[in-house]
Amino acid sequence: MPELTIAFVDLTGSTSVFETLGNDRATKAVTKLTQWIGARGQANGGTVVKMLGDGVLLAFADNRAAVDSMVQIQQEHAKRVQQWPAHLKLLMQIGLARGSVVWVDGDCFGDAVNLASRLSDLAGPEQIFASDTVIQSLGPRSLVRNRSLGAMRIKGKVDTCEVFRIEWQADMQSEFLTVPADLHAITPKDDSDFAGIELAWLDATRTFNSSDLPLRIGRVPEASFVVSDPRVSRMHATIGMVSGNYVLEDVSSYGTWVRFAGSESVVQLRRQDCVLHSDGEISLGAPFSDFSAPTVSFKLMDGSMALARSAAASAR
Repeated sequence: MPELTIAFVDLTGSTSVFETLGNDRATKAVTKLTQWIGARGQANGGTVVKMLGDGVLLAFADNRAAVDSMVQIQQEHAKRVQQWPAHLKLLMQIGLARGSVVWVDGDCFGDAVNLASRLSDLAGPEQIFASDTVIQSLGPRSLVRNRSLGAMRIKGKVDTCEVFRIEWQADMQSEFLTVPADLHAITPKDDSDFAGIELAWLDATRTFNSSDLPLRIGRVPEASFVVSDPRVSRMHATIGMVSGNYVLEDVSSYGTWVRFAGSESVVQLRRQDCVLHSDGEISLGAPFSDFSAPTVSFKLMDGSMALARSAAASAR
């Protein structure tokens, strides 16, 4: 069986387009865009397996060509839609997976196909999610920027799968962001200094130990902490440990805002990082000034407190 990289490109925003343009005009617009995606993929060595209404399934023998093609498609389309009215914008969420594939009557089947589809579902608009096999096949010298989102439990798979987000925007930053007026010098700590973090939203409260990291905040069931609000992306943000510090990373479509206890300053994140140096609140998809914004409170706990909270949760 040949080993291929499968790309699943799904369009978002089609509901609004159909409501605005009507079925005939909207169908033509969606078809024109999916045909363009297919043509761009073919130009980079890919094969269009099939069109799926508002999606495109492609297969690539060359893994690097697949990644480069998806990055190029996102970059070119981002320029194209800048002048489009907001209610007519069709954006793309892309899933990439590599593995053995079986061809039957021009269609392809296999775990990589299913995984690419699931990763596309998990990705938000303008995002590219890739499996570990795709990233590993790029090799250590690859210049493709990517971030691990940690091991996720994917529907239909027994084992967890490490998922990566491929960064295609030229203005993406990877530095930790802080508010200088609020922070003392941040120095590396032992992981035991902060042994747990508690997240709370409405009536839901969960405690995560350092062994649970990285954890994911989002609106899909696969998220570690689920926030069911339409402004929250499927996978909105991650919290991990770097040099003993808890680090929040925004991976959403609409941004994340952080406010620390005792401070009026707000850190706004747009696919950026922030060190969680003390307790505070996280607003997802809308700023704190929006009273209806889904807001998650967080508390950093020492080892004994985290152990006690975890034991209490297990006893329930």
